[in-house]
Amino acid sequence: MSHCTRTLDDILYPPLEPLRSGHLQVDGRHSLYWETSGNPAGIPVIFVHGGPGAGTSPRSRRYFDPARYHIVLLDQRGSGQSTPLGDCQDNTTDRLIADFEQLREMLGIERWLVFGGSWGSTLSLAYAQAHPQRCLGLVLRGIWLGTQEEIDWWLYGVRNIFPKEWEAFAGFIPEAERGDLLGAYQRRLTSADPAVYLPAARAWARYEGACIYLRPQPEAVAAMTDDTAALGMGRLEAHYFAHQAFLKPGQLIDGVPAIQHLPAIIVHGRYDVICPVRYAHALADAWPQARLVVVPDAGHSSYEPGIAAELVAATDRFAATGRLV
Repeated sequence: MSHCTRTLDDILYPPLEPLRSGHLQVDGRHSLYWETSGNPAGIPVIFVHGGPGAGTSPRSRRYFDPARYHIVLLDQRGSGQSTPLGDCQDNTTDRLIADFEQLREMLGIERWLVFGGSWGSTLSLAYAQAHPQRCLGLVLRGIWLGTQEEIDWWLYGVRNIFPKEWEAFAGFIPEAERGDLLGAYQRRLTSADPAVYLPAARAWARYEGACIYLRPQPEAVAAMTDDTAALGMGRLEAHYFAHQAFLKPGQLIDGVPAIQHLPAIIVHGRYDVICPVRYAHALADAWPQARLVVVPDAGHSSYEPGIAAELVAATDRFAATGRLV
């Protein structure tokens, strides 16, 4: 079924304002923005944003019925409204998992539904495998398993689908350095000079933004190349890529037995170029209890109508039945 005739605003719940918000000091360096909205007596859900470094937005609240969900948003270390922006120091997957636990305990939540897409799917899986007893279930979108193969695809393989966009991305780097695009970008992104790191961050974000939708969305590219968004994503994506997302080889697939009893749905765009659909199938093959939905007319973004419709249907189903399959 095509969802193209429905707009995103038709699919998502209406805009809503936070009930509470603040900053959580997780160490001597990082202060994380958090907020809650919806019904404080409802089903707790944590929205795990992508990137790394993308941060949350007001639209992140709208995948959930505000009458039935207690909606928790957190900007991860170095992301969004958290400070310092784009900071890679003490920024690892294990520390992000610990941050979720600190926030959960601060809010007095015993268990929550974990909702994450793209890098958010990676982090959601890692969190759930570390703390399965704290999870009600998982709603995952745009699966990324953090493997070197996936990183190499993003850095080089995408040229097969988006050649001109890749040429602009690679062409930002002098020819002599193009054999290691990640290293070349990382050197620039970690510079102390805004005249060096900001153009690199914009080039990185422009490349990702150009490839994220099935159909080009110039406004998405503009939003992602905003200096704040670009710096958070550029620095942190390069940082996590350079460390294979701080995961052991095969960790997320090998860890499925710890979470296979939890309700789970995997939503993935058939034409996702950022995170190819084969990795969603790999996860589903290892986790037959989970439900895999491949959206036939979508790329990567959770804002594509077909993907958004499946995500909202999943959260509605869970609120009504406690099930995702």
